[in-house]
Amino acid sequence: MATKFTASQSVEISVPKQPIPIQHYLRQPQRLVNALADNTRIQQLSEEVFRLKMRPLSFMSLSIQPTVDMRVWADASGTIYLRSLGCEILGFEYINQRFSLNLKGYLSPVQLSSGTHLQGKADLEVLVEIPQPFSFTPKSILETTGNGLLKSVLLTIKQRLLHHLLADYRHWVISQTQNTEIDNNIPELPILNFE
Repeated sequence: MATKFTASQSVEISVPKQPIPIQHYLRQPQRLVNALADNTRIQQLSEEVFRLKMRPLSFMSLSIQPTVDMRVWADASGTIYLRSLGCEILGFEYINQRFSLNLKGYLSPVQLSSGTHLQGKADLEVLVEIPQPFSFTPKSILETTGNGLLKSVLLTIKQRLLHHLLADYRHWVISQTQNTEIDNNIPELPILNFE
C-alpha cells in the first residue's frame, strides 16, 4: 500500500536596495537553480529544465538518492515558478518503480513600505510503496519520519536560498554595472571623412 508524505515551507527575504531591481535578476531562472544547489549536482537539460541530483536521504535504515527533473521559469513580473517533471531513485529499482515525487513552488518580488521582499512557498509530496520489512512499521511512525525528512529537505533548500540568492544577486548587479561602465568609458572614435 502506498504511503503519502508531505511538507511545506514558506520564505520571506528582505532585498537590499541595488541599482538594478531584483526583478531583472529573477528573469534568469538558472541563477535561482544555482542558488538552490551546488552546481556539481545540477545538469541543465534545456532552457527551463534542470536535473538535480539530491544528496542521499536516510529513511528508516534505507539510504536513497533521488534525481529530480524540474522546470524552472519566470513570468514578466519576475516571479519564478518551479515544478518537478519526474524523479528517479538510483540504485533501488523496487523503490524507483513505486515512488513519485511532486514539488511545486514559487518566489515572487513584492513591494512593501520597507522595500522589496521576496515571498515564496514550496510544497513537496512523495508517494511511495514501503518495502518489507518496513511496511510492518505503524503508519503513524512512517508518516512522522517521512514528513520530517521532507521538511528537512525543504529547510535545507530554504537555508541555501537565504545564504546564496542575495549574494549572487549582489555579484550579478556588480558585474552588470561594471559592464555598463566599461561600455560608457570607451572613447568614441572620430569619424573620418574621405571625400
